[in-house]
Amino acid sequence: MKILLLHNSYHFRGGEDIAVEQEHALLREHGHDVRLLLEHNDSFSGVAGAVSAAFSAVYSARSRRRVAEELRAFRPDVVHVHNFFPLLSPSVYLACREAGVPVLQTLHNYRLICPGANLFRDGRPCEDCVGRSVPWPGVLHGCYRGSRAGTVAVAAMAGIHTALNTWSHAVDAYIALTEFARHKLIAGGLPAEKFHVKPNFVTPDPGAGPGDGGYALYVGRLSEEKGIDVLLEAWKLLETKIPLVIVGEGPIASKVASTARTIGADYRGPLSRAEVAGCMRRASLLVFPSVCYETFSLVTAEALACGLPVLTSNAGSAAELIDNGRTGLHFRSGDAKDLAAKTESLWRDQQALGRMRKEARAEYEAKYTAEQNCRMLMNIYLTSLRQKAAAKVAKPVYSY
Repeated sequence: MKILLLHNSYHFRGGEDIAVEQEHALLREHGHDVRLLLEHNDSFSGVAGAVSAAFSAVYSARSRRRVAEELRAFRPDVVHVHNFFPLLSPSVYLACREAGVPVLQTLHNYRLICPGANLFRDGRPCEDCVGRSVPWPGVLHGCYRGSRAGTVAVAAMAGIHTALNTWSHAVDAYIALTEFARHKLIAGGLPAEKFHVKPNFVTPDPGAGPGDGGYALYVGRLSEEKGIDVLLEAWKLLETKIPLVIVGEGPIASKVASTARTIGADYRGPLSRAEVAGCMRRASLLVFPSVCYETFSLVTAEALACGLPVLTSNAGSAAELIDNGRTGLHFRSGDAKDLAAKTESLWRDQQALGRMRKEARAEYEAKYTAEQNCRMLMNIYLTSLRQKAAAKVAKPVYSY
């Protein structure tokens, strides 16, 4: 197949960017002709720059022309959009519709139903804007980068395209990463009949590790929504001294480093993916304390690939990835006491940890390998092509 990928990459390379790079490479490895059209957020800086760029998210004539030119030159069978915000904008859908090419959208976050993109505010999950045609509560709270002006731009993008039926008429299929995310996005107003669920995947396969390091591990962004404060508080409550290794960087890194020293944890800062895999292969368990509604947790999938059991909060998609009692344990989101109790219980039961290691690896092999993912993705592409061919596609009743 000939496949055009569209992605607006971030200032700081994150999970979405990694997923796009891996999917691009995977499709090419399987013999498909793939082009990746990128926009970069490094074209602006600071909150003022982000606010200015957010207004282009409503409609970008430049991006529409750029995509239209690429469609004429490349003539793809399908177009797969990963992130259009803010520089590509939904105008790219219209270019695809005019060319008669099926367009798919992977939803790596909740941007279409939440101005802040992660359904999180003031230290807790927030659904105040879910289901609203205009997400005015987000404007009130300045949920986009703490800026009301910027949030107005994001809210305008959502409201205008909801009114124009862009989400229902201009996109042929949506890909959610988990069932939890699919349900939330549908509750937010996106068309249920257009959804497929396909997780991200782990490549290269790190292989199951021996788990002989004798420590618990945290890997992730050091920020409030990731629950790192809950983890550190739980470690203060432990009766058993359990070594803890923390890997990552983020806005509260200095606070984490300071607290880690006081509780005897080993804070290693950011590491390469290969180094992270090495840590996972030797760890006894991974702690994933996120207090927000993740759409997916690549860290959790990577842990499963290493045969590493996961202690995860029961918030959002994170709990969906871990079978409670088989591949890890769930604890009450935000509850440091419950996390401490579950950690001690599992640490004392080495037989259970051993069983979970085998089950974790089996879960990866069943759901998160590159081969499995490629089959799922191709089925979605082929379904969209068949539906496009069978449908009598009406011309849009709106224009820009």
